[in-house]
Amino acid sequence: MITFFLNGQYHQVTDLNPNTTVLDFLRLYQGMTDTKEGCASGDCGACTVMAQALPNFSDNVQVEDVADKEQLERSFFTVNACITLLSLLDGHHLMTASYLADNPFNHPKKAQLHPAQQAMVECHGSQCGFCTPGFVMSLASVYENHAYKNSVIENNQDKNQLTRDEVVTSISGNLCRCTGYRPIIEAGLRMQQIGQDKTNNSSQSLQQRIANSVQSVQMVDVSHQAASVTHKDKDIQPALTQNSQQLFIPQSLDELEQLLQRYPEATLWAGGTDLGLSITQHLIEHQVIIQLSAIDELKQYAIETIDTADGTVDATQQMLVVGAGMTYQQLLPVLQQYIPEFAKLLPRIASPQIRNMGTIGGNIANASPIGDMPPVLLALDAKIHLRHCVAKDGDVSAQAQDEIIPLAEFFVDYKKTKLRTGSYIVAIHIPILTEHQYLFIHKISKRYEDDISACLLAMRIDMDKEGHRIVDARIGLGGMAAIPTLARQCQQALIDKSIHQDSFIQAASLIGEDVTPMTDVRASRHYRLHVVKGLLLKCGLQLQQMMMNSQEVVR
Repeated sequence: MITFFLNGQYHQVTDLNPNTTVLDFLRLYQGMTDTKEGCASGDCGACTVMAQALPNFSDNVQVEDVADKEQLERSFFTVNACITLLSLLDGHHLMTASYLADNPFNHPKKAQLHPAQQAMVECHGSQCGFCTPGFVMSLASVYENHAYKNSVIENNQDKNQLTRDEVVTSISGNLCRCTGYRPIIEAGLRMQQIGQDKTNNSSQSLQQRIANSVQSVQMVDVSHQAASVTHKDKDIQPALTQNSQQLFIPQSLDELEQLLQRYPEATLWAGGTDLGLSITQHLIEHQVIIQLSAIDELKQYAIETIDTADGTVDATQQMLVVGAGMTYQQLLPVLQQYIPEFAKLLPRIASPQIRNMGTIGGNIANASPIGDMPPVLLALDAKIHLRHCVAKDGDVSAQAQDEIIPLAEFFVDYKKTKLRTGSYIVAIHIPILTEHQYLFIHKISKRYEDDISACLLAMRIDMDKEGHRIVDARIGLGGMAAIPTLARQCQQALIDKSIHQDSFIQAASLIGEDVTPMTDVRASRHYRLHVVKGLLLKCGLQLQQMMMNSQEVVR
């Protein structure tokens, strides 16, 4: 079964269609209509709900012993209820807008709106009201996380106020068609003062109410015990089942591989931020789903040294190995530390709700020609670690086979990859930039935030030690072909050239020989070619400026 809290109430669910989304469960099964369906594709944010991961408990651990400890002080996060499977919130506390107010049902005369709700009222942030619950949840999430950070700071002078940029970022995945964003942003700034007044009145905080809800139930980690049997001579039981449909939540790679051998045609489900549309838009009923969210091995990262061609180890060459199950949000601080230029792209990938759920492995396996991650990974000469649990001839008794290949070889054709029946992505191996390597990334989309790219260019330039000659170049393109691809002739034209702008003008003139983009609703073929040529020239100017700055530092 799956176990979770919903608005303070404990739930155990086992007899449920595995394809059930959070939105359908709320509206159709629970009658909670405060969460709205807008687009059913994770674009508008009207269905935004808030969640918080809760600790796992065993039979001999009392909830009271840990309820007030750091385990319960985990960050709140938002998701799009319309495309998120309910099973992905196993072990979480799920909250809707009606829960935010303090005791609105038991003590309506004493009820106090949450600061995010009260601020929306005072700043007139709602007109038709359809999108309002989603905005409230996004604002409440950033408010609660910010309030918790301030609560652990002892010196009042060190406490920070939410900035306008933080408020705007929090609602960047929510669209409003009538009121406009000014009063909503004002509400985001206003809710801090309201929250302070509420604290001074000794009103119970949302975090305290959650802790009290958990304390009232001895939450045993039955979902993991029921769904997971690690002995190979026993079957791993489904977490959800209804008629012939089943959903499994393996706890380890070993269990995942057992399931893939038994159900090689099963649908692998990571965050499901694109796969969820198969349910909401195409009305597909997946028969067997294997959910990857509980496999910790897929959420780890490591730094490794790179072996050279002669078999020696070059200590200056390092590889960032990231598990395929890492979400964009989990990946962000890692990239900020090791590949900061790459990290700058992540806030422009979709919305906070999507980044909280979408995974790097899912983005690659999806094989969309306009996916944001693959062009950058191609430019960085990344490799992909595949594991095949079923042999090419369909033999399920064969031992799982590992394969590490350049990402450039992974994409075969539109939506086709080297993944085969019974295979999955283990990790992505990303070379960390060395001292004389430079990375440039430019995404073009109609909206700056929460939008799919019309085209994306990522360029890695390797310079000689003097900074005068280009030793190597890799140019990854998205939205320019049926698959994410390298502009091989463009990059070849840059090798052994100076950083003079003429070198980049010549390379840009070859873009039409590398790709033949299509015309669609996002951009015309002519526009894409023209823009990418301009981006190539922009990279040249940026490189020249960087070289000038570095030479000035040397002087």
